[in-house]
Amino acid sequence: MIQPSAPDQKTPPVPPSEPLEGSSKLWQQVRENLQIVVIALVLAFLLRTFVVEPRYIPSDSMVPTLEVGDRLVIDKISYLLHPPQSGDIVVFYPPDAPELKALALKKDNAFIKRVIGLPGQQVQIKQGRVYINNQPLPESYLAEAIHYELPSFVVPAGQIFVLGDNRNYSNDSHVWGFLPVQNIIGRAFLRFFPFDRLGKISHS
Repeated sequence: MIQPSAPDQKTPPVPPSEPLEGSSKLWQQVRENLQIVVIALVLAFLLRTFVVEPRYIPSDSMVPTLEVGDRLVIDKISYLLHPPQSGDIVVFYPPDAPELKALALKKDNAFIKRVIGLPGQQVQIKQGRVYINNQPLPESYLAEAIHYELPSFVVPAGQIFVLGDNRNYSNDSHVWGFLPVQNIIGRAFLRFFPFDRLGKISHS
C-alpha cells in the first residue's frame, strides 16, 4: 500500500545579513578622529610657518630683559605689514659674516637682539651710550653702560643695526656688522614661561 507522501518541507529563507552596527560606528569615529588630528597638524604647521613660533632663550645676551631659559612666542606677521621699528626685539638668522663662521652655526640657529639703528640712520657709540642722528638713545633696559665705542656710521638700505641688552657680553652688530632685514624671522611679543614672568615683551 502506498502511503501518501508527506508534504514538501521547504527550507525557510535566510534573512539578509545585517551590517555590524557597532563596528561601523567605531570605524566612523576613528575616521573622524583621524581627520581632526590631520587638520590640527596642518593648522599647527601653518601657524608655526607663517603666524607664530615658540622660541627658547639659550644665552644671557638679552639680560635683564630676557633671561636664560625664557620661552617666547614670536610674531611672524607684523613685518609683513610694516618694517622693523627702533626698539623691537627681533629673532633672526645670523648673517653670513666672517666673525660668525668660526661658530659653525647650523642653518636653524637663530639670534635674538634689539633693533637699534634703522636704514638711513646715523649711529655712534661713545662714552657708554648709543647716539642716533647725534641724539642720545634712551635705554632704561640696559644691564650696564657700554664698555666699547664705535665711530659714526650710517645704516645701509635694507639693513638694520642690532645689539643685545647685555651690551658687553653680546655677539651682535658691533661684532659682525649689519643685519639684512630679510634675515628676520619675527618679533618677540610674549613670554609664556616661566609662569611668574608671563606677559607681553616690552620693546622700550
